[in-house]
Amino acid sequence: MNTLIFRTVAPFLTALMLLFSIFVLLRGHNEPGGGFIGGLIAASAFAIYGIAFGVQAVRRALWFHPMSIAGAGLLLATLSGLLSALFGLPFMTGLWVYPELFGVEVPLATVMSFDLGVYLVVVGAITSIALALEERESD
Repeated sequence: MNTLIFRTVAPFLTALMLLFSIFVLLRGHNEPGGGFIGGLIAASAFAIYGIAFGVQAVRRALWFHPMSIAGAGLLLATLSGLLSALFGLPFMTGLWVYPELFGVEVPLATVMSFDLGVYLVVVGAITSIALALEERESD
């Protein structure tokens, strides 16, 4: 399925899917979506790019090994849960801060950092599996 049309459309489709995955990640706090679904969309984007251009092209585009991305996500999600314990609250209790950026109050929460951690875990793990399967198929 490595046609000229697919190779031409794949970069645009990948960029659009990655943008949509970030949208789903960010809206998941208040509406359906979140880190898991956003991560699946991003991993699917990398899989499509890998089918079109090969595994090495995806590895170059990622900068880091996919399992390193998953490990960083797991660390971030765990730290987000443990942060509440430092304040004497139960594990995974959401904490909020309201910093001002350029005169605008921006609410930030450990809930969002946990979702970002889940996003990175899913992107790293599923992309690693997809790349391993694509490498095996090409042999």
